[in-house]
Amino acid sequence: MDHLLSQIRNCSVCQEHLPLGPRPIVAAHPKSKIAIIGQAPGTKVHQTGVPWDDPSGKQLRKWLNVTDEQFYDEQLFALIPMGFCYPGKGKSGDLPPRPECAPLWHKALVNQMSDLKLTILIGQYAQKYYLGNTMKRNLTETVNNYQEYLPDCFVLPHPSPRNWFWLSKNPWFEEKVLPELQEKVSGCLT
Repeated sequence: MDHLLSQIRNCSVCQEHLPLGPRPIVAAHPKSKIAIIGQAPGTKVHQTGVPWDDPSGKQLRKWLNVTDEQFYDEQLFALIPMGFCYPGKGKSGDLPPRPECAPLWHKALVNQMSDLKLTILIGQYAQKYYLGNTMKRNLTETVNNYQEYLPDCFVLPHPSPRNWFWLSKNPWFEEKVLPELQEKVSGCLT
């Protein structure tokens, strides 16, 4: 695993497309119990090199009901983005994750985590890649039908502060989905 993580962290396959240059961000361990598959690092995470070290990460830890110490314990959580580097700015936020990363690295990473009990798929990019044609028409329908993907996968919207409108329009998420997510995560960590 150390060799693979070193290869990922030194990857420059899509360097020409990265406005801030390559800085692959990933955290994993052979004994990781939960894999969190997100989108791509933002500018703050690109600067710090710490996955989910931003307001989205703070919200995610709240949703999971875990401490910072638990979240950053690689034997508990593997933090794997769809695109390992900051992809740049688009018209309405960051650009999509670079398409090269997941096919190049994900399978090798996941194959080395033999204690994995749960994969949390955050946002449409991770859900499309991992769920394929079992994904519903859109993210809202996919998350509303989260139970169809259990026990192996849990699907979530992105915890970005920009998603406050989605959260306000879908109160069932906090009422129904989050309690089950927290119970599932707690069960995997004990």
